[in-house]
Amino acid sequence: MAQQTWTAVDAYFDGLLVEEDEALTAATADSEAAGLPAHQVAPNQGKLLHLLARIRGARRILEIGTLGGYSTIWLARALPEGGQVVTLEVDARCAEVAAANIARAGLQDVVDIRQGKAVDLLPQLTGTEPFDLVFIDADKPSNPQYLEWALKLTRPGSVIIGDNVVRDGAVVDATSSDPRVQGVRRFTELIAEQPRLTATALQTVGSKGYDGLVMALVTP
Repeated sequence: MAQQTWTAVDAYFDGLLVEEDEALTAATADSEAAGLPAHQVAPNQGKLLHLLARIRGARRILEIGTLGGYSTIWLARALPEGGQVVTLEVDARCAEVAAANIARAGLQDVVDIRQGKAVDLLPQLTGTEPFDLVFIDADKPSNPQYLEWALKLTRPGSVIIGDNVVRDGAVVDATSSDPRVQGVRRFTELIAEQPRLTATALQTVGSKGYDGLVMALVTP
């Protein structure tokens, strides 16, 4: 009953506030047709990422975990002229589908898709202009490493967002044998310990079920 209500509420607000055009709906459909897991953000969550990027005035965005490019499209559409999204995807098939979805949205010139393990690709970004926003939505056991690199690749005023950190409430179980749970727990603990970060976490319910996100601001 709860899930039915959450989905209905999302549909109500999406119908009023979230403008999903053909490029976005096609990205979801083509990702499903290609057999990709249905792990993309919900439409209202995509719009939230878009708004956060615009509020921040982000010119350079780093996304860790591209999947089919749905969230990438939302983020890229928030860019000002001359902006760029760099998105990292380990799975070659996902990267291929994402490239087609991003091209159909007309964003291929502002999105740089890099295929490979993020832990191998992130060092290649050192020495480049810092990122204004980092969206972490990949394999959860590696979240602590992704945070380490996010701190190296950002500057004061940058925003770091980690998705899927509630894990249906399992995040509170310190004895969990699930490496994804332990990954998000350590990720959150490291954020709390890091003097350069001020952060909060939000639980979410909706069409994607029960989960949540962590959002941190990089400070001087």
